[in-house]
Order: sequence, then C-alpha cells, then structure tokens
Amino acid sequence: MSFIDSSDEVVALNVPYFGDESIPLFPGNTDDGPVLERAVPVKRIKTAEGEALVTTVFDLFGAFLGIDRGIGGQVAKGEMDNVPFTPRWQQDITGVRAEDVIRLSREFATAASTTKGRACVLMGAGLNQWYQTDNAYRGIMNILMLCGTVGVPGGGWCHYVGQEKIRPEAGWAEFSFAQDWVPASRQMNATSYFYEHADQWRYERMPLSYMRSPLADAKRYSGTYIDCNLQSVKMGWLPTAPQLDVNPINIAEKAKANGQTTQDYLVDALKSGDIHFSLEDLDEPFNWPRNLFVWRSNILGSSGKGQEYFLKHLMGAQDGIVGEELSAEEEDLMPELIKWREAPTGKLDLLVNLDFRMSTTSLYSDIVLPAASFYEKNDINTTDMHSFIHPFVKAVSCPWEAKSDWEIFELLAKRISQIGGAYPERFGSVKDVLLTPLGHDTASELGQPLDVKRWYEGECDLVPGKTAPHIVEVERNYANIHDMYCSVGPRLSENGGGNRGIKWGLDQEIEELAELNGTMKEGVAQGRPKMDSDIAAANMIMRVPRPTAALPTTAGISSRSKAAFLASSSLKSIGAISSPSSTFRSNRARPSRRPIGLAPKTMRSPTSRSGRTST
Repeated sequence: MSFIDSSDEVVALNVPYFGDESIPLFPGNTDDGPVLERAVPVKRIKTAEGEALVTTVFDLFGAFLGIDRGIGGQVAKGEMDNVPFTPRWQQDITGVRAEDVIRLSREFATAASTTKGRACVLMGAGLNQWYQTDNAYRGIMNILMLCGTVGVPGGGWCHYVGQEKIRPEAGWAEFSFAQDWVPASRQMNATSYFYEHADQWRYERMPLSYMRSPLADAKRYSGTYIDCNLQSVKMGWLPTAPQLDVNPINIAEKAKANGQTTQDYLVDALKSGDIHFSLEDLDEPFNWPRNLFVWRSNILGSSGKGQEYFLKHLMGAQDGIVGEELSAEEEDLMPELIKWREAPTGKLDLLVNLDFRMSTTSLYSDIVLPAASFYEKNDINTTDMHSFIHPFVKAVSCPWEAKSDWEIFELLAKRISQIGGAYPERFGSVKDVLLTPLGHDTASELGQPLDVKRWYEGECDLVPGKTAPHIVEVERNYANIHDMYCSVGPRLSENGGGNRGIKWGLDQEIEELAELNGTMKEGVAQGRPKMDSDIAAANMIMRVPRPTAALPTTAGISSRSKAAFLASSSLKSIGAISSPSSTFRSNRARPSRRPIGLAPKTMRSPTSRSGRTST
C-alpha cells in the first residue's frame, strides 16, 4: 500500500494548485503559487523502455494532501497550518471552522474503526446540484475508503439522488438499447448534447485556463470547452449526435461502389476531410437536431439546465436570455476548432412529449401524447438504496386516449413498420453506419493508456477502437421494427448477455422466457420469446441478469484473457448461490430482492437513448 518504509529514494513531485488566483465571490488562498512541491517515496523498476520510477496510489494521495510523513516537501506540520488542503486552509474559503472539520473527521473515523467499517455517509439532492459536484463526491469517496467502510454492510455511501443504480442493469441494458437485436446503438450524453445544440457554448465566458492544470502545455491544451468536446469525440472519448455531416445510411453503399470496406472508406474520408464530424460545424442547418421526443422529463421546465437557451435556439420561442453572445473582440474566448456561424433560432421541426401532466414541455410541444400515470400502468422500479424491485401495478384503466409508455412506443414501432413495409425499395434493407465511443470495461478503454496522440493532427494513424471511435455497420429493415420491439432477439442466444465486460450464457433464461411469455409465430422473430407487453418486458429485464450456469460461458467473449478471468473469478461457483429469478407477477405478490451480487454493475442514469422505452 505504501513505499514509505521500503523506497529506493524520495523524489520531488509537482502538484497543480487551483487556489492561487482570486476569483470574484471566491476568496481563495493565494499564498502558495500555482504549483505545490511535494515529496513522494518511489521504487526503481526496469521496463522494456528503460528504468522507471513507480509509487503507490496511497503515497501519491498523501503527497497531494501535503501530509508531513517525514520525507520533506511543502507540507503542513499540523491541522491548523494554513497550507493547502488542511482544515485551517479550507476555513477561509468555505466558512466552516477548522475545529469543526477536525472534530467531525475524528468522530467519523472513530466510529468506522470501532464498528469495523460500519459507518456511512447519507446524502440527498442538495450536494448533487452544485457546480463541480464531482469534486465533492471524490472527497466523500476518499473519506470512506481511508476509513475502510466500502463494501461493509452498514458502511459506505448511501445517496437518494444523482447517479441512480439500476439493480437489474444487465437485463435493462440489453433491453433498453436493443442489444438483443443489433450490435450497437446510437447513444448520447445529455450534458454535451444540450450544451452544443442549445448553443450555450456561444455564451461561455469562463476561460479554459480556469480548469487547465498549470503543469499542462497551454499551447497544446488551448481553446474552449466546446473545442475539448470535439477533440474527445474525434478520439472516441465522447459520443456525438448527429455524428457526421453526411447521411450515415449512404456510407456503406458509397464504400462498396469505391471497392472498399465500410471502415476503410470512412477512415480515408475522415483523414482526407471529405467527411467531417458534425460537431465541427454544429450550427450548419444539416447538423441541427430536427425531431425531439421527450418522455419522463420536463426538459423545458425543471429538468433542463439553461431553459432560456433551449427556448431561443431549439424552439425559436420567446426567451429570457440576459447575457450576450461572444463578440469578435473576445478573441481569446472564441472556439478554435468549431466553425462560428450566425446564431440559429428554432432548430427543431417537431417536439413530441409523452406526459400525464400539462408541464412546461407539454405547453411548448407540437404533439402531446397522453401517458399513463403511476397507478395506470404496470412497471418496475429500483433504487440505489436497497436491492428490492418495486412493481407498479395497474390499479385503474387509463382515461380517454392515455396509454402507458410501453403502448405508445409499441404503436409508434408498429406504424414505422407499416411505412417501411410499404416502401421496401427504400426501407427494406438499409446499412446504417454508427460511431460508438470507446466504452468503459472494454479493451478499447486502454487504446491509448499513457501517451495520448491525436490522429487529426498527424501524430498517429486513425485506428477505429484505439485512437478514434469504433465504426459499426448495422443492417436495418424498418418493416421489422415492430416484431423486433415485441420480442427477445437472437443475439442473446448467440453472444450471451451481461455487462461490465463480463458475459455469460443465457440459454436457460431464454427457455424460461419462452415458456413464460410465449413465442412469436412468424416473421423475423419467429420462435423467439415474446416481449409484447409491459409485463413481458419486465420479465425479460428481471430474467436476463441472472447467470445460472456453474461457469458462465465465454460466448461472445473475444479474448482468452477474458475467459481466463471468468474461470479464475468467484463467478465460477455462481450456480451454487444463484436463486430463481422472480417474475412480475411473483414480485407483485411478494416484492423480492434481486440477487445483486451475481451480476457486475455500476451507477448509471436510467434513461433510454434508443428507440425502446425502458421499464
């Protein structure tokens, strides 16, 4: 854990310090300069590239905090020294007395030590709403880890809002993103999407230098936040929507006519500049979002951050924008990589809202589809506080023309299939091309583990899945969308299911679903388990997360290392502890716990980006 007593030597470590500048309404602490000099114990190891210095995360953490460990550096001798990151240092910034911080910290650590880790932090919405909440979260995480509370029953972190944990995440992800039918789907992080398309970046007056490390190369890491988004998209670190400045359903056809594979054709076109990422010129009309479907959100009211920008640039409605756009005189704040155009107003052609309330978004919508309220539909719900799945049981019928989310999307899928079937020459067999980011818990995440190079500046080649996004070809037949929506697709049988980089076989679960829900009698989904109702969809989500074999299969696992990991992991004895999955009806009679220890999971916002609604 530490090299403090076994190091080969102690070396100086420069730590960026962001508190040396006074900012309006933020007093800061300007006595220490932009860089702090700390000391850290290291060991020397031999590598293929030569000798390297290594240390532990704990030693780096201690050096960053400036704890006096007797090895020198710019450190504090005690809690009341006014040195960065001490209780006394924070007092002038936050207004919280140093004595209170010390007392609370010692009380928490004592409780954790006395109870062997049964001390937790319970937080609500307040903290989550503040700017730079991620830093506050990291502070809480550090306290919990240092006190040994993580993974201990009664210890750790309990929070009611923010990043919700979906207990049956494996089943939810397969269902929500149609992974049972297609190899990839278009997804988008809402923060970037609305910052970009609501044109909030045009009013951004916080310079990048506020966030840039003083140790970073200011010339290499210049520009603005929207420039950083574009570079992240090009390197595959972020998604974007739309993705390219050409119609993606024409790319495969052009590649074939050119005698190339789709991937080779698109790589060459991106490198030559024949095709661009839409974000490079996002206010060009071709790159505008035209249609927006909203459900489970009041995005033009309480949910969207910066409502006035939504109203002006997306809706073309009366707005309450107070600030001015950037002007030519503010050259140092203007984007370097994004083309600047006259600000558009009213990008959307169609806004459709599913809601049971006449919310702000409903008032601005072109079409409002009346949705079922909580007591008018069957559904399931989970929280991050415990492992129970809550059934929403339909108590009364929907009034008038109102329908559940499931029914609304099912009817939309049916109508699209009817249109697709009427024009087979146009919608019968379409090869769509998607760009997907380098996902967490995949080998692609380590595409550039240390020295990051930029293909678009000639520093390296454009390699999909390594230095750039994945390029995925998806064959679509729009006449089949309804059948696909209402059934469990074959990919779960062919490739297995799972998440967090681990897959397992689902043959038993597919058989159970076929017996429980019935099977499709004809069409592209013939013989596959039905998912033609909200209850059938809930059964699928609750069934899929459970690996039941004594050893999860390696179907769909692309490397021997993953198979070896599975064989050596605790999952090899999973059959002994696995319990039968519940169904919607059994859960309705007696709410049950998901066997949450059986499937890897993480925190994720329960929002579907695909054409399917998640239950």
